[in-house]
Amino acid sequence: MKIVTVNILFKLNYWLQRRDLLIAGLKAENPDIIALQEVSLEEDTAAWIAEQLDIPYVYKAVPQDVNNSDLPFGLAILSRFPIIKTAAIDLEHQGRIAQYAHVKLNDNTSFVICNGHYFWYPGSHKKRNQQIKLMLNWLSEFGEEIPVISVGDFNGTPDTSGIKLIKEKYRSAYEVYHGSEPEYTCPTMLDQISWKKRFRQFWRTLIFNRSWKLWKGTLDYIFINQRLQVRDCRVILNQPAANNRYLYPSDHFGIFADLEIVDHG
Repeated sequence: MKIVTVNILFKLNYWLQRRDLLIAGLKAENPDIIALQEVSLEEDTAAWIAEQLDIPYVYKAVPQDVNNSDLPFGLAILSRFPIIKTAAIDLEHQGRIAQYAHVKLNDNTSFVICNGHYFWYPGSHKKRNQQIKLMLNWLSEFGEEIPVISVGDFNGTPDTSGIKLIKEKYRSAYEVYHGSEPEYTCPTMLDQISWKKRFRQFWRTLIFNRSWKLWKGTLDYIFINQRLQVRDCRVILNQPAANNRYLYPSDHFGIFADLEIVDHG
């Protein structure tokens, strides 16, 4: 089964231009499951993407329904397979949430896909660690016999404590396949599409990183338990428009994985 995770950026600036790049990139991979972060609630970008790709099952999780926060974006899982059960959890900080869908692959096999968008802060942070512990405990209701995939924008680079915490229980599909994590998944040059954005990014980098060099890092992952093996894993949605080197599908790249369920024990 083919899985994609991508933060599609809820801001609608340049959406009409970049959405075509997004759809073209996703069609090229023909994924069975797409996990989206930063789904715009104003535009319902998840429903539009599902329609363009002819994906029949959509589970959208909205923060207002989970924790009464006023975040203008949510999460969505798009599936070509029937969804047996859905749930969402309040991650307790910054209005963040996670969702899961229990998906029926065939009459004998099902799996769980968890999608989350975690605490934003440069470097390690105890609140992100708390969110990840919440997610791990939440998914523990599914025993080791159930294939579990946990994906999303974790807002933490591989060296941070939160990512190390996840890797105590799950494996990164990209790291399994390549031996290390990607060089970076964020930001793309979309963050520099106007001179105002370039100026803002320059000062943000100077303040947070105390460096003149623009920050890049890996924040996006596909984690899997022992019931899954990796046939392929790649960074995708990493090419700009042909006529504009700053125009990308999002400010994040996507991660693609082709996974196979293996026998338990």
